[in-house]
Amino acid sequence: MKSIRITALIAAAMMLTGCSSGNSAPASEGSTETPATEAPTAAAEAATEAVSEEVPDIAGYDLLWHDEFESSELDESIWNYEPHEPGWTNEELQEYTTSEDNVFLRDGKLVLKAIKSEKDGADYYTSGKITSQNKKDFMYGKVVARAKVPEGQGLWPAIWMMPQDEGYYGQWPKCGEIDIMEVLGHATETAYGTIHYGEPHAEQQGVYTLDSGTFADDFHEYSVEWEPGEMRFYIDGDHYFTVNDWFTAVEGEDEKEYPAPFNQPFFVQMNLAVGGVWPGDPDETTDFDKAEFEIDYVRVYQKPEYDTNVTKPEKKYRTALEDGNYIYNGDFTEQEDLTDDKNWKFLLFEGGKGAAEIRDGMMVITSEAEGSVDYSVQLVQPELPMIKGKKYRLTFDAWADEERDIVVCVSAPTAGWIRYLTDTKLTVPTEKQTFTYDFEMKDKDDPNGRLEFNLGHRGSTATVYITNVRVEEVD
Repeated sequence: MKSIRITALIAAAMMLTGCSSGNSAPASEGSTETPATEAPTAAAEAATEAVSEEVPDIAGYDLLWHDEFESSELDESIWNYEPHEPGWTNEELQEYTTSEDNVFLRDGKLVLKAIKSEKDGADYYTSGKITSQNKKDFMYGKVVARAKVPEGQGLWPAIWMMPQDEGYYGQWPKCGEIDIMEVLGHATETAYGTIHYGEPHAEQQGVYTLDSGTFADDFHEYSVEWEPGEMRFYIDGDHYFTVNDWFTAVEGEDEKEYPAPFNQPFFVQMNLAVGGVWPGDPDETTDFDKAEFEIDYVRVYQKPEYDTNVTKPEKKYRTALEDGNYIYNGDFTEQEDLTDDKNWKFLLFEGGKGAAEIRDGMMVITSEAEGSVDYSVQLVQPELPMIKGKKYRLTFDAWADEERDIVVCVSAPTAGWIRYLTDTKLTVPTEKQTFTYDFEMKDKDDPNGRLEFNLGHRGSTATVYITNVRVEEVD
């Protein structure tokens, strides 16, 4: 790639023109057509002056734009309402509206409120979504937002970014998506930062879990630093996730030049979804009187210049041990930290409670609560090299205090969570038994396959013992 440098002035110009000769994205449905260069209203100008001294400087960055939500109404020189019918995406239940019941300002906060009512004899939900598309688009920068999420089954607040011209590299996911923050209303102790890209669909996700309390208890600050060859995600200033390896392509064609698709102007959007494929639907426990997503501020900073002469990192593939095993410490002869990202890791989600320890050459997994999904109680080992066209064999010994089921698979956490070894339910007996599964890798080469043992949501909390775990190539 030719070495160039992009300055804040160039980036600002791209807010108006887009990054290519592709057609500009139309204004969102229900949005105003105010161009980004229009002078702010007197009220917005006064509000900006009132808070200008309160917006902190960040070393190495200039403030590009911000909204402190100190006005009495939404600043439509920055934001668009984006109405949509129910089921528009992700099988979500809500209708996004322009109603002040769903989108309003209160006490210096933006509030996106989900409301439950009835229509045609059935439950009906409305909520709010706003975007800065075609008003505050930008390429590269640091986005900082302070927010408090609602708690409740089926509620799904998000702060995220999409490209101004979604069609430039192709429709989602080829266009790219940056999720600065997502929290599931039934598990508000955990927040996610994610990027989506590519064809086939791929994603990379960071997870941040509070040691105590939840993201619904108080306001927290979520941010992303987006640069030409890297993105870094933070919560309350803690750096918890970095990603620098992505791609995009049209099926059957070569990949676009890196760092596509994240080398075009994006815009910020915020919404409170109800239901959908990830959080599930609300139930009788969901309190819609408190279903409010509150945002204290959104601030976008930009460096004076960015070096766009970046190179995609080479993929590093784990080498097999001398005996051909790609699983490290598969015989559990070494003690290790089961909370870090090296070799084995034990995880709990969605109501799962339990513990794991290495003892006497085996992994011992105890469960107190099975949780609501298979992966609620989970043992994994990532970084398994999966090469297209290769055949693999998984073997392990397992037994339990009482006969019970578990689910085993080899997944693709950075390739859309597809399965190289499909989710396989097996019954673990009370006596040691060897299990063997063969599978062929038919997808794109992946250095980050992940072996999973899933003990959640199987109708049992009986202790499981695992040893002699192997993944090896076979002819």
